[in-house]
Amino acid sequence: MRRRLVVVFLVPLIAVLLVLGGAYAWSAARSIQQEHITELVGDVAYFVTNARQALRSGSPELVTREAERYAEVYGTGVVVVDRSGAPWATGGDDATVLDEATTAQIQLALAGRRGDLPQPGAPWEFTELVIVEPVFDNGDAIGAVVVEANVDVAREAILEQWVLVLFGAVLATSVGLVIVFRLSDWVLRPVRRVDRAMEAIERGEIESRIADDTGPPELRRMILLFNRMADEIERTMSRQQEFALNASHELRNPLSALLVRVEHLATGLGDEWTRDIEETREEGRRMTRILDTLLNLARSGQRDAVADRVDITELVRSRLDAWRQRATQARVSLVLRGDAPVSIATDRVIVESALDAVIDNAVKFSPSGTRVVVTVAESDGGVDIVVRDNGPGVDTEELAHLTDRFWRSPRNRSTPGSGLGLAIATDLVHSIGGKLRIEAPDGGGLAVHLRLSPELAA
Repeated sequence: MRRRLVVVFLVPLIAVLLVLGGAYAWSAARSIQQEHITELVGDVAYFVTNARQALRSGSPELVTREAERYAEVYGTGVVVVDRSGAPWATGGDDATVLDEATTAQIQLALAGRRGDLPQPGAPWEFTELVIVEPVFDNGDAIGAVVVEANVDVAREAILEQWVLVLFGAVLATSVGLVIVFRLSDWVLRPVRRVDRAMEAIERGEIESRIADDTGPPELRRMILLFNRMADEIERTMSRQQEFALNASHELRNPLSALLVRVEHLATGLGDEWTRDIEETREEGRRMTRILDTLLNLARSGQRDAVADRVDITELVRSRLDAWRQRATQARVSLVLRGDAPVSIATDRVIVESALDAVIDNAVKFSPSGTRVVVTVAESDGGVDIVVRDNGPGVDTEELAHLTDRFWRSPRNRSTPGSGLGLAIATDLVHSIGGKLRIEAPDGGGLAVHLRLSPELAA
């Protein structure tokens, strides 16, 4: 974001500097050229006056001394030609001025016509100036003054002006860069604090807040709204934790009483009830583990990251046995494929709870006389649990909504349920670093894939 802000501010600044600096540099160059030409024209007028007197008197020395001194000081050659066009008096190097082009201008001046004065142009084309001015006496041209000016001084003056313009542009750009960076820091500082606060909240530091004393007014308002949102989230999570604490404590007492009664009833039952009693005890112990997990969640705000080595095949088999009576009542068969032990470091309670939600969903929507097949297999260092049913399934476009809370397919609205099973299973699997994926295989029904990854769960 900072890079974009710098570009947004800096590009227009550079464009403005280029336009204004370029216009000023060009104007300064033409102004220096025009000034140089004007001075040269004045000097030519001075030599025309001296040349008129010299030609009248026939004394070349009247103009020669002035022309030589002028050439010595300014490096400008001066030649006075007579009515025939031949050099009559010179100052400086006359060999460089009487070339073909200059001779044509001399002939034009001796005819009584003034030539066009040089005009300012591109600085790189401003190399030398030649001015030919006729000398009149009583309306007749009696000679001409030829001045060839050295423009090195003018070119140096133009170069100095351009260097100053370039230095000013660099200085203005540097100042602009400093201002832009300071401005971007001022604008983005609150945004960075928002990012840090959001990362802290994501890590579970729900009490994180942002100071709203710096930055633009718009960002201050955003920070204020963010803090209010964080306050509301903290209050909501506190209420949820309180509810989980209260519910866990309230459920532990009747669960303990229920297990005591089961033990009391077990003393009066025959051996044929041993298996049922043991299954009831196991369910009671599992409920106790779930309540302990809820208590840990409520007390610490996050799940204890303790991963134990779990035999997933044995876990799936035990959960299928727990659901078998319910499936028998619905006339649905539960089948386990893959008897080989498959172990992984993960949270047993979370996996059991997620698998229960998926099996419950599969049994609920499977037609009478069908079966639910559960497959356990190792894959890429992890473990895949696939629960395949033969229910009515859903349309392809509805697959993405199956894990949404309270969503139910229109064709299954009459089936009892709340639409939370797969959503809860998804959250549970994600909490231990796994993934839940749902497919609509050929032949109808659904295939729910629970992917357990030890690297993420550990």
